[in-house]
Amino acid sequence: MVYRRISAVLFPIAAILLVGSLYWGYQEHQEKNAVLMKAENQYQRAFHNLTYHVDKLHQQLGNTLAVNSTSQAYHRKGLVNVWRLTSEAQNEISQLPLSMLPFDKAEEFLSRISNFAYKTSVRDLTKQPLSEDEFKTLKTLYANSKDISKDLQGMQEKVLSNHLRWMDVELSLAAKEAKGDQTIVDGFKGVDKKVSSYPEINWGPSVSSMYEKRPISMLSGKAVTPEEIKQRAAKFAGKKGDGKEIRVAENGKGTEYASYSAVLSEHKSGNTIHMDFSQKGGQLIAYMDPREIGEKQLDIEQARAAAEKFLKEHGFDGMKAVSYDAYDNAGTFGFVGNQDDVLIYPDKLTVKVALDNGDIAALQANEYVFEHHKRTLPKAGISKADARKALNPDMKVSKEQMALIKNDDGNEVLCYEYTGRINDSDYRIYINAESGMEESIEVLSSLDKVASSGK
Repeated sequence: MVYRRISAVLFPIAAILLVGSLYWGYQEHQEKNAVLMKAENQYQRAFHNLTYHVDKLHQQLGNTLAVNSTSQAYHRKGLVNVWRLTSEAQNEISQLPLSMLPFDKAEEFLSRISNFAYKTSVRDLTKQPLSEDEFKTLKTLYANSKDISKDLQGMQEKVLSNHLRWMDVELSLAAKEAKGDQTIVDGFKGVDKKVSSYPEINWGPSVSSMYEKRPISMLSGKAVTPEEIKQRAAKFAGKKGDGKEIRVAENGKGTEYASYSAVLSEHKSGNTIHMDFSQKGGQLIAYMDPREIGEKQLDIEQARAAAEKFLKEHGFDGMKAVSYDAYDNAGTFGFVGNQDDVLIYPDKLTVKVALDNGDIAALQANEYVFEHHKRTLPKAGISKADARKALNPDMKVSKEQMALIKNDDGNEVLCYEYTGRINDSDYRIYINAESGMEESIEVLSSLDKVASSGK
């Protein structure tokens, strides 16, 4: 009797719980399917748009070549469209699950086309029309883009006719196992292999400089030994003795990018300090002390003073702070060289300062190592007054100085640097000291302005 009463109460409750759990499971399944369907639709849309834009890219290259060689206006329009289409294609590639596929050659190829088209279109083609070499490059790109477009269209037909799913591709790549139909994977591998087999293309100096690699062999000085690195690391970290507690490992042995990593465990911070040195010349490339930083105690001026003191103590003389960023109780300064009162922007390094006590948390000097040297600076071809004429009359200039920067072609050019305010924002504008044309412009944060003021 008691059992019946308990059953009469518990059974409906159990039934309700069972139905509820089944409904919850059904809802979870539906939501999961909705998420998977949304991801699949995004992948399909990105792939079909990629195929479309590569085909349009091929057509636009053909149109640009079809007009008269003196049609500068249409050449500019065509190159702008080529740049737009390659940018669209690059964006669509980034939306596909290709990170585990060897597709870097094809991505770099599109990137180079984009930069070639952009840098060629922004110049004054009436004064500097397309050269014979540039027309040859366009013809080569036209032929190559035809091959890539044809391969992508072949893949597209198979995807549509065989109802292939991108989610299966993603799962297969994540599992690192070839499961199911491999048409999509094999297709992208084939495109990348084909691109890597293309003969070297003459992209011109402005584009080539963007992809120029800087091997350690470019550095001056003799090759150093691990023992010498130990001594240099100990000296840099302020350790006395022969550096026996420092471990040194060689990176990229036998290659033109060979370097050394030094690890120092016993330090006042209680953490492990890491340092990277070039094998040739034994120059410091990077330094990092990854300790936990406490509450902020220093302002930007105190942090800058700590960074400047650190650089001076370690032989980085004449550096000037030009930018600043603060995050997680640490302040990172961008420093550039200073020669004869001219800021040398290629001689750049960054210093990260712990804002609890002013210790240096990190130093990144890769650009400085490759670019730092004594320069023969050119003389300005125009006066300050003439350079100011290139500025917007509404800009309120607060600072003016000379600077050496790299232009879009990768060449060093002397400029008048103006810091000022317009449209409720602070800007740094570089006017070419020879031609009076704008070379570069950048928006400054309030912290950048304080960091470079020296006040």
